[in-house]
Amino acid sequence: MKNIKAKHFHSAAREIAYIGVAVALITACAWISLNIGPIPFTLQTLAVALVGGTLGAKRGTAAVAVYLLMGLVGVPVFAGFKSGVAALFGPTGGYLFGFLFAALIPALFRLLPAKKFWARVALLYLGNLLGLAVCYFFGTVWFVLMYRCTAGYALTACVTPYLLPDLVKLAAAALLTAKTEKFFRR
Repeated sequence: MKNIKAKHFHSAAREIAYIGVAVALITACAWISLNIGPIPFTLQTLAVALVGGTLGAKRGTAAVAVYLLMGLVGVPVFAGFKSGVAALFGPTGGYLFGFLFAALIPALFRLLPAKKFWARVALLYLGNLLGLAVCYFFGTVWFVLMYRCTAGYALTACVTPYLLPDLVKLAAAALLTAKTEKFFRR
């Protein structure tokens, strides 16, 4: 009985550590930002895709949820060291909430079989792309509602400048996930 309790404690401690490190990674990548328009350019999409892909659906989405909650309660985890209700529910809030899907979808694609390494990378990249598309959708709709602008303007201002860099970041995340996923238990 004592051995079972110790095993459960170590398992819970490992889960908390994984989530804590993932939140720290997302935060650090948010802080690396350039303000080039209404949406800052950050490395968050890389971190969120990597967290979802490596940690899986439960831990990956939990890490993003903890990240969002930390920002909501005032810990400056968002781009530009922002936090609070205004940051989370402001014009970029849809993209922040979209990160939940940008982590969950690659995590689900991780469950699909692919034996060859480059097929695995391609499958993970496809999951990352779908996750980003859902994130872009939520963020763009949210932006349109907040600014009362056209979808065309929102796409031009909030998606187009970030598309190519995000595609590169997602490729890097897929490659890193394929290289490291064997080290993380599902």
